[in-house]
Amino acid sequence: MRVLVVEDDTNLNRQLKEALTEAGYAVDVAFDGEEGHFLGDTEPYDTIILDIGLPQMDGLSVLEEWRRAGKTTPVLLLTARDRWSDKVQGIDAGADDYVAKPFHMEEVLARVRALVRRAAGHASNEIVCGAVRLDARSGKVTVDGQSVKLTSHELRLLSYLMHHKGKVISRTELTEHLYDQDFDRDSNTIEVFVGRLRKKLPDDCIQTVRGLGYQILGD
Repeated sequence: MRVLVVEDDTNLNRQLKEALTEAGYAVDVAFDGEEGHFLGDTEPYDTIILDIGLPQMDGLSVLEEWRRAGKTTPVLLLTARDRWSDKVQGIDAGADDYVAKPFHMEEVLARVRALVRRAAGHASNEIVCGAVRLDARSGKVTVDGQSVKLTSHELRLLSYLMHHKGKVISRTELTEHLYDQDFDRDSNTIEVFVGRLRKKLPDDCIQTVRGLGYQILGD
């Protein structure tokens, strides 16, 4: 999953990126509203963490422009304001969730997981596809109850496919959501990771739809 962090506080921006990266997300960052608006408008993110008090362009204006343009990416607002009226204003502007500073990083991570989960239509952190189970909170994968060890990129790929089980996902879409903006993207590496995953998962778990991409089916 790919996340955009728009936060002008350099230290907090760094902390958020480190925590999200450690949790297995590909992370892009911006430090002002104009840059954040541009990235959110032109890149495909699974979730955006957006501070309200930004230079150049405030967070609420950024969010309102995204929503007017039809962008439906889940947005978690960050702000130092804790008045109920500010929360209402943020939600009415199109935010999906809200966290007041100071906050515990684990709370932000939990809220990001929930936004990603709900956007994909899942009610639980545990996603099941046949014999394969993924705990989105811990990143643990099991097959028939047995733990399967995956690399970070293999886990990202499997997680994206399982969050969108039943849907055919193109190599381009996988590349856009597995890597951050600075990564030297090569869609051929997707084939390599799919090949590695297939050796660790049940036969026919990941299906190739010729000319279109990959698909996971399951309960």
